[in-house]
Amino acid sequence: MPLQSTKHIWHNGKLIRWEDAHVHVMSHVIHYGSSIFEGIRCYKTEQGAAIFRLPDHMQRMLDSAKIYRMDLPYTLEQLNEAVVETVEANGVAPCYVRPIAFRGYGELGVHPGKNPIEVYVGNFPWGKYVSGDHGADVCISSWNRLAPNTMPTLAKAGANYMNSQLIRMEAFTNGYDEGIGLDVNGLVSEGSGENLFLVYKGQLLTSYLGSSVLAGITRASILTLARDMGISVVEQPIPRELLYIADEVFFTGTAAEVTPIRSIDRILIKDGHAGPVTKQLAAEFFGITSGKRPDRFEWLTPVKVAVEEAVNA
Repeated sequence: MPLQSTKHIWHNGKLIRWEDAHVHVMSHVIHYGSSIFEGIRCYKTEQGAAIFRLPDHMQRMLDSAKIYRMDLPYTLEQLNEAVVETVEANGVAPCYVRPIAFRGYGELGVHPGKNPIEVYVGNFPWGKYVSGDHGADVCISSWNRLAPNTMPTLAKAGANYMNSQLIRMEAFTNGYDEGIGLDVNGLVSEGSGENLFLVYKGQLLTSYLGSSVLAGITRASILTLARDMGISVVEQPIPRELLYIADEVFFTGTAAEVTPIRSIDRILIKDGHAGPVTKQLAAEFFGITSGKRPDRFEWLTPVKVAVEEAVNA
């Protein structure tokens, strides 16, 4: 989907014009993928615009930076404030928010050395991420997710998404909406940019973190909602074939939100329609993010922006 520019981007403590946010071609990040980032949604609610689970996202960004030995010069509170400042300055809601930190211009070579840490926050309108109005048609990718002793998948790092690109491009080339990667042991990991859930024999299952999955914020939200609603939840290793015989399968993610999966490898999931558990969880999730249901977990951070209708991709 085309990127829509806004007025301002937050850079190292101050707002600059969108068109002035430049990176030198010899910056470390361009040559070695040395970035960590977040994806956050700001929703239109009945009470006004609100950012979903902002502190949790920014804490994960700090955790990613720690894993990669990037010393971010900002506290959690300062990063939260930077996101709110950016969204309010641009006056765009609903929107997608992209905070990013990377190693900039200074030295070249694999060791990051004394390259400065640059921190940016941008936001822009963004609509539906995974195609398929009646459920996505996906495939198991020939590309595995990263092995746990190669790159840390708990860090949301730019370099990790080269693997995601391979999974998604292969899926698109073969006529699917998205791909699912297996882990190094051949067990279900996640999509190119989404976590995966399935319903089987009355239980809600999702891959445990040891299967090279990102600890998704939406994933955690769905786990919380399911337990709160009395749905049996199990985090466990998942064999590939269990996907084919599941009663329901769906993606979660900041971009994907809650997206039902219609088929996998052209095998229809049950009757090909979103199942009752998927519908129940999606209704609760979107009820909270729309403000139609109480924010009982305090997931929403209000921002002073006049809300508009959501942009459709």
